Amino acid sequence: MRIGKMRLRLQTTITLMICLIVVLVLLIVYMMFGMKFSRQAQESLENKAITIARTVSRTPVVIDGLMGNADSGSIQDYATEISAINNVQFVVIMDMQGIRRSHPDAALIGKHFMGGDETDALHGKEKISVAQGSLGYSVRAFSPVFGPDRKLIGAVAVGISLGSVQSAVKQNHWIIYSGILVGGLIGIAGAVLLARKIKRMMFGMEPGEIAKLLEERSAMLQSTKEGILAVDKESRITLVNAEARRLMGSVGISQDPLNTKVDQFWPLLRMEKVLDNGEPLLDKEVEQSGITLLVNVVPVRVNGIIEGAIATFRDKTEVSLLMERLSGISLYAEALRAQTHEFKNKLHVIMGLTNMRSYDRLEEYLTDIVQSIRTEADSVVRLVKDPVMVGFLLGKLSRIREADVRLVILDDGVLPESADHEVSRELVTIAGNLLDNALEAVQGTDNKLIEIGFRHEDNLLTLKVSDNGTGISIGNGDHLYEQGYSTKGKDRGIGLYLVHRSVAKLEGTIHYESREGQGTEFTVQLPYIVKSDDN
Repeated sequence: MRIGKMRLRLQTTITLMICLIVVLVLLIVYMMFGMKFSRQAQESLENKAITIARTVSRTPVVIDGLMGNADSGSIQDYATEISAINNVQFVVIMDMQGIRRSHPDAALIGKHFMGGDETDALHGKEKISVAQGSLGYSVRAFSPVFGPDRKLIGAVAVGISLGSVQSAVKQNHWIIYSGILVGGLIGIAGAVLLARKIKRMMFGMEPGEIAKLLEERSAMLQSTKEGILAVDKESRITLVNAEARRLMGSVGISQDPLNTKVDQFWPLLRMEKVLDNGEPLLDKEVEQSGITLLVNVVPVRVNGIIEGAIATFRDKTEVSLLMERLSGISLYAEALRAQTHEFKNKLHVIMGLTNMRSYDRLEEYLTDIVQSIRTEADSVVRLVKDPVMVGFLLGKLSRIREADVRLVILDDGVLPESADHEVSRELVTIAGNLLDNALEAVQGTDNKLIEIGFRHEDNLLTLKVSDNGTGISIGNGDHLYEQGYSTKGKDRGIGLYLVHRSVAKLEGTIHYESREGQGTEFTVQLPYIVKSDDN
């Protein structure tokens, strides 16, 4: 809430608003009940006056006095006594001519009644009025006096001063004022307590801070690359981010999931099970419409009580792509490690020959090294024009040579540089895993040999990797590209799976020929657009 240039805090705003509401309600109550109480107070005094007048008009002393059957002084004494007992301003008894037969001021006895509002009573009707008499303004009640034969013989007037009426009204008003004051204090105390309670429920944050936090969290949820789906404790879906909607669309779920039961909408997530037992489901694979999702479902607890659950899921294919990229990075790192190890050994030889002062042998050794490196580098650079693949093959040569295996780059063709860097990265993954697979296949054989060749024709690249290893049996070939399948032990079987995925991603083909005990040759064909060269 803002007042001018000053922004009020939430607690202050709530307190002021509730206090304002309480004031308005109490004002309305005052207006409604104040007028009602004032009217009731006046009616109460009027009823008192008319009751006294009726009682006096039926008293034998008054009837006999007006008929001349008793001393007129007895009427004055009786009226004075009644006025004192009932605490009224006056009790006046008059005959049919309006002549007073009693009055608080004895000097006015025998004179005509003042005010002009006694006429109805002298005609046999009761009346209540407000008029000015000899004693000032007063509320006056008139009652006719009838003789034994029901003949009208006079009237009785009972008066209560307006000051007494106003005093009674003010007394009732003070009751209302006291109620308003107590109600106001209770309302203010309640407003303060409520404001503090709401503040604690909002963790002491202001609405602006909550709105900013909500926008930030919403942006985070919508921008994350994982699908997020949340349910409440009744298993109704309360939140779905953009990535979740995209993934649900990819598996054929198009309807709006909000406010629907998750077990009816997407039972494969098993979120209702997590709500029941509170046990998270981690790395669960959900297959639907040919797409595999990796799903994690965890319960949401508030003060130890399960209030809902959140499911995060991602396309397993995308996770595999990340694995491929990491695999490519690991290939680079392994190649660099091999080169570092090889050159470290060479440095040790150089240092040893230097310490022995065998300079002729040192010169011969350095000449052989330089010639070998130059030959390898010249061969790679001549046949491979992609800088990424050149660096990769040079590192791979060092590692393979370190394993006492000969790597031959065939002269079948040339590998030009690709126009798409993504293709280059995938090609490194393909060649690297095929070479690693060949390196393992030749272990335990004599004259270990691996050959790799490239040929590019009509925007089609052919990659061949062959070895003279143990070969692949017919039974194992049926599961060759399955993830996790391997005859080499546990936690293996990822290399050829990644090769197959990369080939499929580039819309290429892969096949192999193998003979047990003689070797294996993999052939990969990929669409390959060459980078244009203005020179």
